[in-house]
Amino acid sequence: MPVQLTLQPEIRGPLSVYPVAALRPFGVDAFVTDRFGGVSDAPYDTLNLGIHVGDDAGHVNENRRRVALAAGVDTDHLVIARQVHGNNIIDAAVSRDAPEADGIVTSSSELALAILVADCVPILLVDAMSSNFAVVHAGWRGLEARVIDRAVSRFSNVSTLHAFIGPSISFEGYQVGPEVASHFEHVPGAVAPDTGDRFHLDLRRVGVAQLRELGLHDEHIITSVQCTDGGGLFFSDRAQRPCGRFALVAKRVVT
Repeated sequence: MPVQLTLQPEIRGPLSVYPVAALRPFGVDAFVTDRFGGVSDAPYDTLNLGIHVGDDAGHVNENRRRVALAAGVDTDHLVIARQVHGNNIIDAAVSRDAPEADGIVTSSSELALAILVADCVPILLVDAMSSNFAVVHAGWRGLEARVIDRAVSRFSNVSTLHAFIGPSISFEGYQVGPEVASHFEHVPGAVAPDTGDRFHLDLRRVGVAQLRELGLHDEHIITSVQCTDGGGLFFSDRAQRPCGRFALVAKRVVT
C-alpha cells in the first residue's frame, strides 16, 4: 500500500499551509493551501486562488501574492496554468503566460509551480536524482486522458521518481453516472454501485493505479489522508457552487 500521510499545518505570514514534509529531503518545498488567510468575500472566502470562478480579480491577485510569499517567490514567479481537464504538460521555463495545461514541470529553482483544485486530485512529482519536479491536476477527465502518463514521461528515470497525492474528494463523497464510471471499472476497488444508476468513484485510487502502471513502487507514493468533503477546510465544488480553489504549490529549494 502507498504511504498515507496526515498533513500538519504551518503558519507562513497570514496563511496556514500544509507542507509535504516527506518530500523536502529531495529538495522541494511543497505545501497545500487551505481556504483561510485571504481577502475574498463569500462564497469564495477567503483564500480563493481561482481567477475563473467569478471572484473579484483584485482579491484573487492579492491571495496569489500571499501564496507566492509563502513559497518564497515574487508573484510573477508563481506559475499557474489555465486548467482545462486535459493532458497537456508544459515547461514552466518556456510557457509562463497562463497557458492551457493540466500539468507544469520545471527544473528551475527560481519558479514556484501551483495547481488549483476543489475536489480533483492534485499531484506532485519529484525526482530524487535530478532537479526536475512537476505538479498535476487530475480530475476524472484528466485521469481518463492519462495526464499522469504525460507528466511522468517528462522524467528520465521512473525508479527515482516520488509522487504525492493531495487532498481531494473521497470515494464516499464522489458520485458519478455510468458514463464516467465505465472508464474506470477496470481499476480494482475504484468503482462501487450507489443508488439507482449512480456509482461512487475513487479518484485517488485511480491515480495510484496509474502511477503503479508507470513503474512507481508503493513506497514512492504518498497519499494525503485529508479530503475536501464538505468544503470546511479545503474548497469543494461538490459541497458548494460557486466556490474557490485551493492549491498545491511546489518550489525547488536551493541548498
